[in-house]
Amino acid sequence: MDTSKDQEQATKEYAEFVEKVKRTIYIDHLSPQVTSPVIKAALAQCANVVNVEFIVNYTIQYDIPSAALVELQDDMQAKAAVELMNDFPFMIGGMPRPVRATLAKPEMFRNRPPRPAGVKRDFRWVEKGADEYVLMMKLRSLAKKHESENMALLKNVLEEEKCLEKQQQESLDANCKKYDMLENLVQKGSIKKLAHEYGVNLDD
Repeated sequence: MDTSKDQEQATKEYAEFVEKVKRTIYIDHLSPQVTSPVIKAALAQCANVVNVEFIVNYTIQYDIPSAALVELQDDMQAKAAVELMNDFPFMIGGMPRPVRATLAKPEMFRNRPPRPAGVKRDFRWVEKGADEYVLMMKLRSLAKKHESENMALLKNVLEEEKCLEKQQQESLDANCKKYDMLENLVQKGSIKKLAHEYGVNLDD
């Protein structure tokens, strides 16, 4: 077995993974209504979306993604996309929705290659009882508290999203009816009769 070739292949795969991380952004606080086409349309003015991977939140009972890793064409587009989404509202069906965008980090990826030998790791072990360990346990307890609060908020968000979707659909249906009515009037010549009756020049 040629360990040198294996090491070389592992180093190459990890280098490619690092480059992928650089051109990927992480988006959270997403609406349940967000899909891959919605994200592509929102970023079209500053970036070309290569791939969208929604992150499943296993800490809640709802099967809805609230975050996504979005791979763009290059790292310049990734930086531009983060700046754009932090400066301007994310649009869904013509409605602004607050989201948060940051540059991705390696630990955010579910499938990532193992670090080859010689590559510095981003973590270290902390002994039990150390100040950092105590702080970590406090943060863990605080995270659990926030998670329970988020569950209550999530129920309200889902109800609001349903109402928003209903309002948008009703508005779309109403506009379609108006356009259909105008189209029928034009085809029947009623518009010309009304224009003649009220002395309106349609050419103007």
